[in-house]
Amino acid sequence: MTGTPKKQEVKERIRVAVLMGGPSAEHEVSLKSGHNILKNINRQKYEAFPIIIGKKGEWQISPAELKKKADVGFIAMHGTYGEDGSVQAILDKIKLPYTGSPTLPSALAMNKYLTTELLKGAGIAVPPTLLVSKTEWVRNPFKIFEQIKVYINYPMVVKPNDNGSSVGVSIVKTKGELISAIENVFTLSRGALIQTLIKGVEVTCGVFDHGWPESAYPLMPTEIVPKVSSFFDYRAKYEVGGSLEITPARLSQPVSDLIRRAAVQVHKAVGASGFSRTDFILAGNHELFTLEINTIPGLTEQSLLPKAALVSGISFSDLIDRVIIAAVHKYTPREMCGNIMSKFFGVSV
Repeated sequence: MTGTPKKQEVKERIRVAVLMGGPSAEHEVSLKSGHNILKNINRQKYEAFPIIIGKKGEWQISPAELKKKADVGFIAMHGTYGEDGSVQAILDKIKLPYTGSPTLPSALAMNKYLTTELLKGAGIAVPPTLLVSKTEWVRNPFKIFEQIKVYINYPMVVKPNDNGSSVGVSIVKTKGELISAIENVFTLSRGALIQTLIKGVEVTCGVFDHGWPESAYPLMPTEIVPKVSSFFDYRAKYEVGGSLEITPARLSQPVSDLIRRAAVQVHKAVGASGFSRTDFILAGNHELFTLEINTIPGLTEQSLLPKAALVSGISFSDLIDRVIIAAVHKYTPREMCGNIMSKFFGVSV
């Protein structure tokens, strides 16, 4: 007897621990991302539950206990600890597969200055950049001002070297504003990144992959027009109606393709995995400058990556699927994720 073979069914739901919170300035944003994942995850495929990490880094349960309860960790933590390789190293130690980039690429991408230097070495244009440590600033601020005169032009962008969500970012036009901006950064970080402000169109572009670098593919770029601020700061990012976000960006096809290629190039250069989102400035002469890469893009209802994905026909539930399956594929040797593949596909690996 012949006929169409039955579609293989999932044997049982994959247990997904959604890690959120953490000891960073982006604690609250992380909680929003985590709860949005729990709200939209496909409950027919996944048995999902939250793991909230406190503002002092305290876990609800020990990592060892988490290993017994989960098949995969979905990291929804932004900023230090969650995005800088710290939590990734903890999950590596207990051999629990997790979403997003591995430990070393995470640590690299969180250090904006090192990322900038890496991208420069790869032939990717970045704004003129200077890193100032808190120790250098306290010891000899006059020397810092002399260095800034040589390398950076006003207006300037001053931001923490290791935070996200535009926390602590300032645009400065005078020496007085520069002093205040640097001192403000040092309440958040031990490193201040100072860059020449590139005037142009703010764009961002998301990238997904299947768990290996060669599979990376970009979404359509998004044009960002801040409405409540002069640039895409924390308010413009997370306040409802804070900015106009246009996907696809109002750009010619060649320029759009340039941005998409650059986003994939940055994703690969950093060693990102699963997904990422890279921010750019398109100058008036169509020269593209890379600002930074986000290895764990925001996944709130206001976040850019889910909105851009939706324009491409990728629902939030599908986005979660893609990120989890990329995490499964990422792990070798196979025994680290064999039980998950068996559950998801109904086959042994």
